[in-house]
Amino acid sequence: MSFSNSPEFFPLLTVITVVYNNVKDIERTLLSVLGQDYPNIEYIVVDGGSTDGTLAVIEKYKSGIAKIVSERDKGIYDAMNKGIRLATGDYLLFMNSGDEIYAPNTVSNIFSSKAFADIYYGETEMIDHAGKSLGRRRHKVPEHFTWKSFKYGMSISHQAIYMKRSIVEPYDEQYQLSADIDWILKAAKKAKSIVNTHQYVAKYLVGGLSKKRHRQSLMERFRIFTKYYGLFPNIWHHLVIAWNLLLYYIRFGKTND
Repeated sequence: MSFSNSPEFFPLLTVITVVYNNVKDIERTLLSVLGQDYPNIEYIVVDGGSTDGTLAVIEKYKSGIAKIVSERDKGIYDAMNKGIRLATGDYLLFMNSGDEIYAPNTVSNIFSSKAFADIYYGETEMIDHAGKSLGRRRHKVPEHFTWKSFKYGMSISHQAIYMKRSIVEPYDEQYQLSADIDWILKAAKKAKSIVNTHQYVAKYLVGGLSKKRHRQSLMERFRIFTKYYGLFPNIWHHLVIAWNLLLYYIRFGKTND
């Protein structure tokens, strides 16, 4: 394994998985993390007190998991904040239940792209509950990502972005469904070096909470984007988003996020 900037760049990556009553999908996620050929991963699993057999699946793989927490939480971002507090890695990656790291060599390839970046990111493939590919997200990742890149929508999936732990803050739990957008933008404003890996890095399971409570999710997103970009620019951006979404639907008959 060769690293272009430093032959010994093996930062500790903390991967955090949050799960609650998802016995049908959790194993795929666990295996995608535990199957990485990268030698320096701290794996943390935060379970919300599952009662459907999820914890038994997690326990089956406990030898490869650094920390397991199973207790009730106040919501997904409370659980994710628990993971951040437990993390000791140089970088953080959230890979929640049902989602997967793209391939066994993904993490190795990411850190071989450039050493010491504040943020690494890549493309995401969408999958269904059977693990079948649904294609790339409608939003293609920007060639050069900055905190302004989300003006026309969340163009990078939460599962496809690796953050240096020193630039992240806790999730703002006033947002129940879209705090990940706020979290990414806060970190991006601090970042000095952001690297596009130009590869698929994650598989995203379609149908999460933000899909099931779509209206609330959209309202939260609007508030977050207004905070960063201003009210009137945000209104204009959303008109552009709506127009592009209509064109995409006419062309493909679907609205992949």
